[in-house]
Amino acid sequence: MKDQIIALNQQLANAGASELIRFFLEKYKGKIALSSSLGLEDQVLTDMVCNIDSQTKIFTLDTGRLFPETYDLIHRTNQKYGIKMQVFFPDAEKVEEMVNSKGINLFYNSIEDRKTCCRIRKIEPLKRAFAGLEVWICGLRRDQSITRSEMQPIEWDENNGLIKLNPLIDWTEEQVRTYIKEHKIPFNPLHDRDFPSIGCQPCTRAVLPGEDLRAGRWWWENPETKECGLHKR
Repeated sequence: MKDQIIALNQQLANAGASELIRFFLEKYKGKIALSSSLGLEDQVLTDMVCNIDSQTKIFTLDTGRLFPETYDLIHRTNQKYGIKMQVFFPDAEKVEEMVNSKGINLFYNSIEDRKTCCRIRKIEPLKRAFAGLEVWICGLRRDQSITRSEMQPIEWDENNGLIKLNPLIDWTEEQVRTYIKEHKIPFNPLHDRDFPSIGCQPCTRAVLPGEDLRAGRWWWENPETKECGLHKR
């Protein structure tokens, strides 16, 4: 598989984001999905995917701790593109057990507890969402954080046994925002209130001038640990 990934990256080295998406949607039709967190990048990808094949599976994870603005954006996105984004939820019994044993805001206690919360609320539902897939499309960009600086447009996700497609890996934030504006794509209003990255409400804050784009996510941790496990390296 490693050789196949290298070959694909070489074959599609000069392809733009839409061209990459079209290639994979055609090659893996019915076995590919866009995993959306409703961020700016994922809204761009939703627009591109729907313009190529609106029947493509698009899904998101509802952790139960999202911002109200995020829920509203799911509704607005579905309306604009005439789709029904699939929503995957965590196992209720596991959430109850976790909260009752470790507290409602356990993620502030330690990195271990925070990762436990991410695993139950995000990682496990994601694995259910991956059933039957061979490729997942992500909105990762290299300049989002130091943990993503070496990612490639096409990667092999060892943890999930899938090809991971990152069409916007080389895009800048300015390119993303320009695309959003030019194509009149709905986006989360929190992005205009200094929230470059939006996740669960208790684990996300606005960033200060000059701070890293991911500074508002799990801000009490070191930059090297600021991933939930969806994109392990």
